[in-house]
Amino acid sequence: MNLNELPGAEIILPGLSDLQNGESNTIGALLIAIASTRLTEAGLDIPKDHLSPEPELTLYANLQDQRDDAYVYYNALLNQLNSFCNSLELNYKY
Repeated sequence: MNLNELPGAEIILPGLSDLQNGESNTIGALLIAIASTRLTEAGLDIPKDHLSPEPELTLYANLQDQRDDAYVYYNALLNQLNSFCNSLELNYKY
């Protein structure tokens, strides 16, 4: 399975790389932390020692510092994360 073809991969896969490099506060790394259990159950190897303890709050706070429309962008990111997880789970299942 090519993970690059899954919806949301452009945000999630760099986050996986960030976590492997010890960076836990990037958007992608925080999204992975939010869904780490779900992603692990679908077959991804997530480095758990670098996960943020409160990824939802950290992500939202980071977005508020960067954007005026933090709420809208936060929800869009969660939708992309959900799409990635759904696709990964379907591919893992079959």
